Amino acid sequence: MTTEAVGLVEQRRSSRVENNVDRVIKKKRCKRKERIQVKRTVKMFSSTLQTLFDSCQQVFRGPGTVPPPSDVQRLCNILDVMKPEDVGLSRDLQFFQPKSAVVEGNPRVASATIYKCHNFSLCLLFLPATAVIPLHNHPGMTVFSKLLLGTVHIKSYDWADPLDSDNYDSPSKVRRARIKANRNFTAPCDTSVLYPTSGGNIHEFIAVTPSAILDVLGPPYSKEDDRDCSYYRETSFGASSNIEEFTKVEDDGHCYGWLEEIEMPQEAEMDGIPYLGPPIDEYNS
Repeated sequence: MTTEAVGLVEQRRSSRVENNVDRVIKKKRCKRKERIQVKRTVKMFSSTLQTLFDSCQQVFRGPGTVPPPSDVQRLCNILDVMKPEDVGLSRDLQFFQPKSAVVEGNPRVASATIYKCHNFSLCLLFLPATAVIPLHNHPGMTVFSKLLLGTVHIKSYDWADPLDSDNYDSPSKVRRARIKANRNFTAPCDTSVLYPTSGGNIHEFIAVTPSAILDVLGPPYSKEDDRDCSYYRETSFGASSNIEEFTKVEDDGHCYGWLEEIEMPQEAEMDGIPYLGPPIDEYNS
């Protein structure tokens, strides 16, 4: 083989090697771009939830404390703009389709815990149509409820005399309460907030359509810390059982009713399901 031929072969080999190297480099760059794009997408997808989590870590200071108005507004500003996608939900899911509107029997509520610690918890509630979360309280807790999907009827009460409610010693466990809310809420809507002794601390949810609610509880329920849930039913006070006397508008313009504490009703039982939405970085803040 001549010197020129050898040189031509070497030149072709070098060219093929360079082309292969270029292809490998381009492929790696392409994959890297894809990885970066995926990471960016995941970050964008979960950024609102992460912001909520970071803010909760700063706002909630543990049992016996209530966030100041500025911190309450801070969390509301985040929750008010949250969308189903921020927690991995979609309106296209079968659960939220019209054909899922009718469920035979007593539909059960499902709950998924996103995060829970001593100071606060984040959880999702899934209510099939007609499902009920019966009247229950939130002792010593500040609660933010954000309706993400669906329509829910919310009825809530505060004790008419909160100062004496802890010392009430009636054998019948019947107490007078003032109605805070009693209407339908449809997503998207503003966040509702309740406090240990105001804002509708005792409330119930009745799903008009399949619905999803994001709850922020600070601090969360805890039997060990004497923050167990109590349940109630509306009743008339006295011999009458006329349902019209369950609630009554009084001279101050507020509507009042009587609530009787009861054992945990069957419809209060929930099915725990895993949370499958965007993860939270506990060490981000």
